[in-house]
Amino acid sequence: MLKSRIKYNTASFVTSAPDITKLPADTGIEVAFAGRSNAGKSSALNALTDQKLARTSKTPGRTQLINTFELADVDDMRLIDLPGYGFAKVPIEMKKKWQKSLGEYLQKRQSLKGIVVLMDIRHPLKDLDKDLINWAIGSEIPVLALLTKADKLKQGARKAQVLQVRRELSELEGDITVHAFSSLKGTGLPEVAKKLDEWYLGPIVAVPPHDTSSGDA
Repeated sequence: MLKSRIKYNTASFVTSAPDITKLPADTGIEVAFAGRSNAGKSSALNALTDQKLARTSKTPGRTQLINTFELADVDDMRLIDLPGYGFAKVPIEMKKKWQKSLGEYLQKRQSLKGIVVLMDIRHPLKDLDKDLINWAIGSEIPVLALLTKADKLKQGARKAQVLQVRRELSELEGDITVHAFSSLKGTGLPEVAKKLDEWYLGPIVAVPPHDTSSGDA
């Protein structure tokens, strides 16, 4: 069972919106999952929530709307599944519509407090990934970069790829965390829950031990 301060398995579907005007009220805190259409975004959401929350498909690019899920055990906090970008074999006009709704959400949604950017560990940091991360840094929104499908690489290659991405992203001087992730094996899942806990609830503050001495000389 996933150890976290928030019970992510209480997440439930709220709505699928074509644009931000159809989303729930812009209050509370939202964490958005974004990535190329073949990055395993839906699988990551399902692994986090331990349920078939987001629809997965062998055809990349099936997430065409902004999908909203609320967390039942915390007040006014949501997970957002954003439209995939970059790969989907769809008509250009539909792709433009997706990109517009994605851009509006990222630029105008005040409750957005963190972005999980998912990238295939074998092909990270494509141009659109970099654009999204740079936008987040410019907007002072923290990023959790997940290198998905980590089970596809052996341990040495996996570690080397994570270090390389961390080096590249460290040059951007933003609030960026990088982890390998596998929805199949559960790799990186505790780290995802810990980071989301911080975004929703704030960091755990260590309380110094109480001094029981009298202080008398």
